[in-house]
Amino acid sequence: MHKFTLAAALLLASAFPALAQQDHGGHGAAPATTLPAICLANAPQAAAPMAMPHGAGASEAHTELMAGMDAMNADMMAGGTATDIDVAFVCSMIPHHRGAIDMAKAELKHGDDPWAREMAQAVITAQEKEIADMLAWLEKQPQ
Repeated sequence: MHKFTLAAALLLASAFPALAQQDHGGHGAAPATTLPAICLANAPQAAAPMAMPHGAGASEAHTELMAGMDAMNADMMAGGTATDIDVAFVCSMIPHHRGAIDMAKAELKHGDDPWAREMAQAVITAQEKEIADMLAWLEKQPQ
């Protein structure tokens, strides 16, 4: 399931190269999600978000899909700065999963294909549990 989710995200990202090269049309990055302090201890305080530009003609559905990727990228980079590699991995995976959930929610809101909608719901269900597991693991780590 995880390989499929990553492959789907990469496929979606690669499907919009022309869109990514257009002016962002006033759409900024989605607000960053909150990571535990252990994840941000080494992150630069003024880290610039890695916003992906969104074309002025992008649909609401595509804008929501890409916004999930924007927040995910910035937070993955911040989480990856944790000193311990295990903590850095888990801290980076939390926003990765949150981004997948945001993208799946955009599919549920705007998509109409039954298979894609079922996959989106499965992503949400699985990754919400995995996020809870990762947060619980981080709570047990030395600060």
